[in-house]
Amino acid sequence: MTTFRIALANLRFPATPDQSVALAEEAIARAAMERAGLICFPECFVPGYRGLGKPVPPPDSAFLAHAWKSVAAAAARANIAVILGTERVVADTLLATALVIQPDGTVAGFQDKVQLDPSEDGLFTPGVGRRVFQTGPLTFGIVICHEGWRYPETVRSAVRQGAQVVFHPHFDEAEPGDYQPSSFADPANSFHEKAALCRAAENTCYFATVNCASAGSPTTSAVANPDGTLLSYQPYGREGLLVADLDLAAATGLLAARYKQT
Repeated sequence: MTTFRIALANLRFPATPDQSVALAEEAIARAAMERAGLICFPECFVPGYRGLGKPVPPPDSAFLAHAWKSVAAAAARANIAVILGTERVVADTLLATALVIQPDGTVAGFQDKVQLDPSEDGLFTPGVGRRVFQTGPLTFGIVICHEGWRYPETVRSAVRQGAQVVFHPHFDEAEPGDYQPSSFADPANSFHEKAALCRAAENTCYFATVNCASAGSPTTSAVANPDGTLLSYQPYGREGLLVADLDLAAATGLLAARYKQT
């Protein structure tokens, strides 16, 4: 049996862009101490997700380049792969993205957010294309927030390319009057966590979703098994790392492979 340990960085929302880098570096070091082979951060964690009225400074390519270099150096020191939720400026347009860094600190590439939420139309430009990444024995894909919950084909695309786990960086926090769950996929909660279980079951893959920690959060970080059952989740609002061991042999991709478009 081949087991791969992952860590999901269920961290507080950074107060400043500089703090986002410091928090990321600290989490990378902690994940390495937990013997994880990969750590994944929430959506746009560096410099901070700029939607929902968050006071994030305007996009800054120079800051981002320096931040990515710092995070890559932390990955190399810890010998761990990193999926960093971030943003990037391409031809004067802003994309929400995930930067993948290998354990030696080299950049493997980006997975841009392709399917935007309507509320993001004035913030970001949609990306193009989907790919998978490899680190050690693990092949993985990435879907970002809205596109993973509402567009099943995004997860299926990664699994059909060989992904054993699909990571789902997202950002979600409570609004006034929201139900505040205490257990994952509570029937009284929103549909989002049930969708996470469905994405795993309908593709026979692991699905690892990661959010920031905030009071009353309607979603939390969790890992779904390839049969659609829950492997583990982070207590709501509690900052920390969610560490999980994945049995890669269980992620056969069988149902994704059998899909035929009609």
